[in-house]
Amino acid sequence: MTDCRAFCHRQDGAAASEMALMLPLLLAMMFVGFEAGHYFYTEQKVVQAVREGARYAGRRPFADFPCGGAASATAISEIKNVTRTGVLTGGTPRISNWDANLINVSYTCNAGYATSGIFKGNSGGAPIVTVSAAAGYPSLFESLGLIDSSTQVFASAQAVVNGI
Repeated sequence: MTDCRAFCHRQDGAAASEMALMLPLLLAMMFVGFEAGHYFYTEQKVVQAVREGARYAGRRPFADFPCGGAASATAISEIKNVTRTGVLTGGTPRISNWDANLINVSYTCNAGYATSGIFKGNSGGAPIVTVSAAAGYPSLFESLGLIDSSTQVFASAQAVVNGI
């Protein structure tokens, strides 16, 4: 009986058993933190990419986005490439396996500006280009089941064509 009481009051393995109980929770929190940080980093890259694409579209000539007509195929291709890679031709995607088909370039014309400023004489007014994109999120720990490969990141940006 005295051996049992002595055993109950001993604290030799307390730290090891507490660590064994907490380690799975700590590892899960660490993996979730890494995955969340990587997701926000990927999202920031997509947001920055569509902003750059919209800024580039805003510096194109008015002839590329005629009000009442079709946009220039070359301009749209270059805008998509600038958005996806950061350069006009070639380059590697900012996000692995980012397909150019997931980038959409559209434009509308605001006729309210047809009689003033740099848009005077431009029939239809001010062309406003919208660049929107979706990119598949490349998960760090997909095999752990935190986020699967079907998750996508979306972003959109607009710019007025300045005709430069």
